Amino acid sequence: MSFTDVIKKVVVDNYCNFNGRAGRAEYWYFFLFNVIVSVVLSGLANAVPALSVLSVIYSLAMLLPGLGVAVRRMHDIGKSGWFLFISLVPCVGTFILLYFLAQDSEKAANAYGPVPTE
Repeated sequence: MSFTDVIKKVVVDNYCNFNGRAGRAEYWYFFLFNVIVSVVLSGLANAVPALSVLSVIYSLAMLLPGLGVAVRRMHDIGKSGWFLFISLVPCVGTFILLYFLAQDSEKAANAYGPVPTE
């Protein structure tokens, strides 16, 4: 699956979808896309302060797709989407969540659906 296919799948096809599974590539490509766009928008906001509203609008627009793909990523490794809240544990929560997000997919269908195709 190409970079643009992933962005279309997450943002357009699954804008607010919290069901199913998302493979590792789908999650990390979307994460990379968000980092790139956020850096560009921050640079524009620093150059022209009036454009800082674009950064806020983009962040709000990507909130639900970001949560959706993260929940589907948790489903892909066989965990509930509620495991995202583990990042709230001081000092170690973020590292535990990062470990979960980097794990390989379960090889067979699980309670959340069939293995995602990539």
